[in-house]
Amino acid sequence: MIEMDQQELLSRGKNCFERGDFKRAFVIYNELLESSDPINDRNLLVECYFQMGNIFHHQGEIGKAIKAFNKVLELEPSHTDASISLSVLYNDIGHYESAKKIFNQANERVKAQGQNGGVDDIHVNKKFALKHLEIAEMYMSYNRYDEALFEYNKVIALDGKQLGVRVKIAKVYAKKNFMAKAFDELKRLKNEEPNFMDARVALGVLYYGCGQILEAQSEWERVIAKDPHNQEAAMYLNLSRTATETSL
Repeated sequence: MIEMDQQELLSRGKNCFERGDFKRAFVIYNELLESSDPINDRNLLVECYFQMGNIFHHQGEIGKAIKAFNKVLELEPSHTDASISLSVLYNDIGHYESAKKIFNQANERVKAQGQNGGVDDIHVNKKFALKHLEIAEMYMSYNRYDEALFEYNKVIALDGKQLGVRVKIAKVYAKKNFMAKAFDELKRLKNEEPNFMDARVALGVLYYGCGQILEAQSEWERVIAKDPHNQEAAMYLNLSRTATETSL
């Protein structure tokens, strides 16, 4: 009976959290922690500490969130979501070495599980992809293009649906003056995903930067034909026409 009460409370806590009622959710999780047996209710404790860590994170209480996620890992060292959350928090407060260490440990653990015939967890892969994307953006902010490219490619390997990252990869190639690779990436993306307008817009920008004005305008016109409300394509097209008229 007690177990059923705990499960019911846990369900209520999750519902409150999903509705954004963090105050009530926290009260419920705290109540569960106080009434749980540290030995027999380990899974319940893990769930409570993890959700409390998420609540603290949402409320900007980083120190408390870190303590909660560390508590999760004390109880269940293989908890991938807690590892990734903790890594993100350490990265946010500038503890880059700690962030990298925890993230790499979790990453290696998932790889090992996959090699041992474990099920490929799409949810986990997406979380890792987001972390690699965050690292790539950090490298880009310091113009460290090789490291950024390496991380962007990891994102695609983990989550092939991140089409915008492929545009970013093309932009990195352009920054490195590898124009042929940049064109190849965007043309391939355009052909594979014809309804992904960002690839065509970026291809137009690349053409324009290389002095191929007509090709650039053609790409933007095709975007507008498919998506008349695409403001970015319209802006580039108008700017290119104005520049051409001015130069004449």
